[in-house]
Parts: sequence; C-alpha cells; structure tokens
Amino acid sequence: MRKFRNLLVTTVLALAGTVAVSATASATPPNIPSAATASSELAALRVAADGSSSGYSRDLFPHWSTVSGTCNTRETVLKRDGSGVVTDSSCAATSGSWYSPYDGATWYAASDVDIDHVVPLSNAWKTGASAWTTTKRQQFANDLSYPQLIAVTDNVNQAKGDQTPATWKPSRTAYWCTYSKMWIHVKYKYALRINSAEKSALTSMLGYC
Repeated sequence: MRKFRNLLVTTVLALAGTVAVSATASATPPNIPSAATASSELAALRVAADGSSSGYSRDLFPHWSTVSGTCNTRETVLKRDGSGVVTDSSCAATSGSWYSPYDGATWYAASDVDIDHVVPLSNAWKTGASAWTTTKRQQFANDLSYPQLIAVTDNVNQAKGDQTPATWKPSRTAYWCTYSKMWIHVKYKYALRINSAEKSALTSMLGYC
C-alpha cells in the first residue's frame, strides 16, 4: 500500500507539471569503469566454484559506518544518489526523491529505498572475503570510493538478495551494461573470484554497452 501511495504521488505531481525530469537524480556510484576496462578486468578475474557459506554472518561485515558527524554510510549514499535531499540534525533524510536505475521507479520517502551492496556480502564471503580481516570486510561493506553501494527500490534489493548476475539482473536491460561494469570492477578491486556462470552472464551484459 505504501508503494502504491508513493507511485500515486509521483503520477499526480508529474501530471500537475510540478516535477521536472531534470529534478530527478539517478543513482551514480563513483569509479564506474569504461566497458573496455571492465572487459579487461573480467578477463583477469579468477574463475572458480563458489566456496562454502559456512560461518557467514552479516555481522562479520560491520555496517553502516560513521562517515562524518552524525552521518553514516547509508545516509551518505541516500544524499549522494537522491535529488533535493533534506536531512534532520541526526542526518536522517526527511524529504527528497530517489530514482532507482534497477527498475526505473522514483520514490519520495527514504524508507522506500535500500542501499544495495552491488556485490552482496554473502557472495563476497563465498568468493574470498571469508579469509579477510574484519577491518577489510568493514571497508568492503561501506565502500564509497568504488561502485559497491547504490540506492535502489527496497523490494527490488530484497528480491536480488545474494544472487549473482547469473540468476538475477536489473529489470531494466538499459542498465545491464552499467551494472555489469560495477560488479566486475568491485570484484577486481577486491580480488574476489567469479564462477563460470557468473562470468558468462557478465560477458553477455557487457554486450549491451
């Protein structure tokens, strides 16, 4: 019902002419590589079967970390990826708009938006992060320097879960190129493995660039 109400608000505002297309920010994480760079990085990644999920816990990837003052990583990404974001004294977003590039939806309440770990924490655990220190896992879970965090529709993020591009892709094929470049760059930066099905899917998605 909350989703319906927000979509209704979006429609009414648009019909009233009060929402300009230029006013809606699209979530854009930093350091998304070119297609050529992503292709080279993909070729360099180690291909191997995923490891065990034994011992995995989200608590082993501490998040959300304080970035500045009262603002943590989630709040920082909400402000980065939104348009006209207003925050209160605790840094919580009280208003603004967020365009989710995964599904093309725009939301006007921060509660409708999740911060997606592009490479899920569980997948990272199974492809190399189980051997990391807690400090490195915390860095990975809060990385604002690479394209690992992005604001998207909450239920889309929940549907994605810990899946790789082999079994889950954004519904908007127009975003497949960008999504694959982000995924590859993060895995390359952190020297995480990929499995053969994942590599095949990423190769196909780069074909949309």
